[in-house]
Amino acid sequence: MTPGQILAAVLLAMAIAFGGAWQVQDWRMGKKLSEQAGLHKDDLVEITNAAAAQARDETDKRLALEQQLAGQDQQHTRELSDAQRNQAALRDRLATSDVRLSVLLDAADSASGCNVPSTPGAVGVVHAVARAQLDPAHAQRILAITGDGDNAIIALRACQAYVREIKK
Repeated sequence: MTPGQILAAVLLAMAIAFGGAWQVQDWRMGKKLSEQAGLHKDDLVEITNAAAAQARDETDKRLALEQQLAGQDQQHTRELSDAQRNQAALRDRLATSDVRLSVLLDAADSASGCNVPSTPGAVGVVHAVARAQLDPAHAQRILAITGDGDNAIIALRACQAYVREIKK
């Protein structure tokens, strides 16, 4: 064997060894990469499951809040309709003169000219305080104003309850 042939054989042996080592290294790295891909896949599944569970929890909370708010809305609607029904009944009673509105007069006011005693007597009927009856038209207007106030109070309570529920 000539030195050129020996050199060629050594180079060929080195190339074969290098190729074999490269192939073994490729197998090892392929195995590591597939293990890492499997671990990455498992991590992604865990993250997806956690996100889905959190989304379900948030959806459940939102649905519970919506149900509470719907219940409160029904309650406030019922209160409003009850107040409106009571106002309508009182308006009807005022219109038929079944009931009259009156106001208290200041007994200390010398301009009123009323000498009714301020303490009730043993025999009398409603002699406690001087009162003046209102004209039915004025009474209707006063009742409308108080009705608007009642409606505003009910609406305010509904808004406050809504804000309290949302802040929880």
